[in-house]
Amino acid sequence: MFKTLVLFAFTAIAEILGCYLPYLWLREGKSAWLLIPAAISLAVFAWLLTLHPAAAGRIYAAYGGVYIGVAILWLWLVEGIRPTGWDLLGAAVAMLGMAIIMFSPRQI
Repeated sequence: MFKTLVLFAFTAIAEILGCYLPYLWLREGKSAWLLIPAAISLAVFAWLLTLHPAAAGRIYAAYGGVYIGVAILWLWLVEGIRPTGWDLLGAAVAMLGMAIIMFSPRQI
């Protein structure tokens, strides 16, 4: 379970970074050179998704919950905006959804 969560977290960081760098270029006037690490980060994101052992659809659905949680942490740690209680509640609900999808018993 811990390995799955860590892999999801790294996957989310790669995706967020790959989208945040073009945001900085387009919205904040930063250098277009940021598009190179952004593209690399998105390629790493896609590769990381392939490392999960479950079916792709289940992985994508569960990953969405972790993405939300990591995005809220990104909001706080990178953008310097403290999450509201509603942000945290929403992230907790999303993480609960991820846990139900990933860790519920299954028949093979």
